[in-house]
Amino acid sequence: MTVQTGSPLSSAPCYLGDQNPDIIKRPTAGTQQALVNSLSRVFGIHLNNDPTTPDHLFLNDLSRLFHQRKVDTEHPLERHDAPWEHVYLVQYGILRLFREAPSGKTAVHHFFTEGDMVWPVFGRTRTARNTLCLTSVTPATLWVADFAAFRSTLQKQGDGVWSSFALVLTEELAELTSMREFRKQTMSARERFVLLQEEYPELVKRVPDNQLASWLGVVPATFSRIKSALRTQPE
Repeated sequence: MTVQTGSPLSSAPCYLGDQNPDIIKRPTAGTQQALVNSLSRVFGIHLNNDPTTPDHLFLNDLSRLFHQRKVDTEHPLERHDAPWEHVYLVQYGILRLFREAPSGKTAVHHFFTEGDMVWPVFGRTRTARNTLCLTSVTPATLWVADFAAFRSTLQKQGDGVWSSFALVLTEELAELTSMREFRKQTMSARERFVLLQEEYPELVKRVPDNQLASWLGVVPATFSRIKSALRTQPE
């Protein structure tokens, strides 16, 4: 009996060695190019293959302001009572924007995840009267730039560039804040928890319950009770 060991017409990938010419190897983007691509998504710029276009030159100039930084869980990035001085582009991980009372009680305002850019939206945040804090929720890989240099680079692009960019995140935070306040006044804690699961499933998996409870506007005990009840509820 003859045992067929392979087909003359095709080969499974597992039969091909690393150096087999049938395997197409595509070069991976370098660190700098990955940063440029991330910035292009933040600014809504579609890059072509011509590196001499104004968009390419702008993003290349901007990328030179950033350096990569890796931090552990609960690493403080910006503190209250000190000017917020940096811009952050999240490559991996989750960041938490919050305020902290002298008693130690915190109010979580927003979470930032992969692909998000974080910067001091409000004028007061850039002064010693800053009341906002920014801390890593998970281990994170970030691109960090000086805020003043970042804003100056955008302003040099012409009238309206900085204003248009700044308006996007400002509007997003204002809309999310007002919506959360509306839901606190009109919906039960259980209803808000269900919406949290539907709208932010990744946060529910990756963020500690006490932080999600603060963001949702309920005490941790209530959050845990609702979570347990929904988990055991028959579908």
